[in-house]
Amino acid sequence: MRLWRWRRSPLRRRSDLVEAWVVLCAWVFALVGALFAGMVAADAVTHSAEEQRAQSRKVTAVLVKDAEDPAASRVGTDHLVWGIVRWTDPDGTIRTDDARVPPKSHAGSKVDVWTDRNGAVVNQPLSETEILLHSIAGGVLAAGAAGGVVVGCSWLVRLGLERRRMEQWAAEWERMDTPWGWKTG
Repeated sequence: MRLWRWRRSPLRRRSDLVEAWVVLCAWVFALVGALFAGMVAADAVTHSAEEQRAQSRKVTAVLVKDAEDPAASRVGTDHLVWGIVRWTDPDGTIRTDDARVPPKSHAGSKVDVWTDRNGAVVNQPLSETEILLHSIAGGVLAAGAAGGVVVGCSWLVRLGLERRRMEQWAAEWERMDTPWGWKTG
């Protein structure tokens, strides 16, 4: 029943055949485009995470002052609090910055922090598993968006074809309805 537009029939209009081709092309482009977009997005996420990992390094820092009580400070989902830490870069530069530290840590205790190539404190780089999950999620989202855009555009084209078909049908009914000068309905 779905393939009736492809068969020759005196009832098939040119717009039916155009619509059939639009639907076929849309599904092919949606599938191919979604696959391509998903692969490109997953590769971009993986490349970005690997680049971040390559530019990050772990340093041992010293807590400058006692960490605050978690009830009185900003506590994240990892149950760490913000504290001021100091460390020395490989070139001998002493740096100080805010970092996430265990609650109620005492001044002088050592904590591990991650820094970028400029010496600023950054989040810990993603693990291999996290990179894989992020790339899969990014690929799926990009694939869905690409496929959705193509299918949405084909839907708009089909709406235009349907509108044109209804206008033609109304014109034919108007022409057939008044051959003797009076309306039948």
